[in-house]
Amino acid sequence: MKRALLLIAIVFVIALVLYQIEPVKQTTNNLIASTTTVSLLDRDSLTIKSRVNLPEGYKRAIYPKGSFQEYLRNYKLKPFGTKIINYDDSEYFWQRGHIGVLEIPVPKNGLQQCADALIRIRSEYLWDNNRKDEIGFNFTSGHYCSWTEYAKGFRPKINGNKVSFNKTASENHSKENFYKYLNLIYMYSGTLSLYNELPKITDINNLKLGDMLIKGGSPGHIVMVCDEAVNANGDKIYLLFQGNTPAQSVHLVKNLEDSQFSPWYHLEKDAVIPVSNYTFYDSKFVRFK
Repeated sequence: MKRALLLIAIVFVIALVLYQIEPVKQTTNNLIASTTTVSLLDRDSLTIKSRVNLPEGYKRAIYPKGSFQEYLRNYKLKPFGTKIINYDDSEYFWQRGHIGVLEIPVPKNGLQQCADALIRIRSEYLWDNNRKDEIGFNFTSGHYCSWTEYAKGFRPKINGNKVSFNKTASENHSKENFYKYLNLIYMYSGTLSLYNELPKITDINNLKLGDMLIKGGSPGHIVMVCDEAVNANGDKIYLLFQGNTPAQSVHLVKNLEDSQFSPWYHLEKDAVIPVSNYTFYDSKFVRFK
């Protein structure tokens, strides 16, 4: 009898621990979300825009060709069912919160975490569109570090919160050196620096692709709006993708709270917004300059 009671107690404790580490609790409605979501997914498609269909009555927002917004919604995806992989090639423990993995490499150095992944995507867009002089980010200390100065050979000397830049390297404008620059940014920038540096979105009606839902801090988190649709009443819905900590595959997230529209989200300022492994309790939005 005592052994049976002990076994029951052990099973209960294990179940309680597993329940607590699950990023987002799934309700009964969540469990049937797959039947609703199937019609909104094209599993054979390999871009964000083509992977996710529109709910009835909605049309995609129109953005200029060549814009950052069109770049994001046409970002390439790996085949449906691809797992989220950590920087060390291990599988992330939570595989039920995404419907797509973006075709973006995860460096083995572990530096490309949540904010860093979005910094990379923005920087690669500027690089590919011959806008390299716009690539630059603040360190958490507030000091600005631009790609153009880094390419000329200027490197930061960091002593606590004091930063100075000196020419200590040869001029190098190569793509390989560009990624070395990004590694530097990953080390000294993050959600807190982005929140302090970037313009805030004060009117949720002005939210657009490329804007970011952010909690600045240590730890903090950040996700990016990567598609937008609107109906005749002006109601807007959005898709979100994210990187994570530990550094891992950038992925297009499900909406585990709204089975009717998943993976689309209704977004509100100052609201509670859960994503697949994080909850924003006082939602704030920022925009790249």
